[in-house]
Amino acid sequence: MTLPIVEFAFPGPLRDRLVAAVLDGSKTSTTSLFADYRPGEELPVVGRRGAVVDSDGRRVAVLETTEVRVVPLGEVDLAHCVDEGEGFTSIAEWRADHTEFWLSPECVAERDDPAFTVDNATLVLLERFRAVANP
Repeated sequence: MTLPIVEFAFPGPLRDRLVAAVLDGSKTSTTSLFADYRPGEELPVVGRRGAVVDSDGRRVAVLETTEVRVVPLGEVDLAHCVDEGEGFTSIAEWRADHTEFWLSPECVAERDDPAFTVDNATLVLLERFRAVANP
């Protein structure tokens, strides 16, 4: 059985940093906008496994989802932010970084909703995972 692909950010320096954090074990959580899931698209579920790809599309790790929560952005806790493995030391720092990414031209183009905004009520999907194997 072929595992579904897990992508962090867009190919390039950010993805490279995130994949490196997965590989060194410092990244064990991630956040996505609930609004970015298309109708009928399967949400992550506990126990799901997926193959992480790097910027060149190479499978570099297999992750298993250990927890999934959908919460308003204003309820994201510091432990989740820290476990994203990007060096965040405060929720405000994490939020500013993620908001900048979610409102970046690349994300806006993919979402095709230029009026989209982010506030405390914006639903986010929080996912925890563990690396279980090499591809």
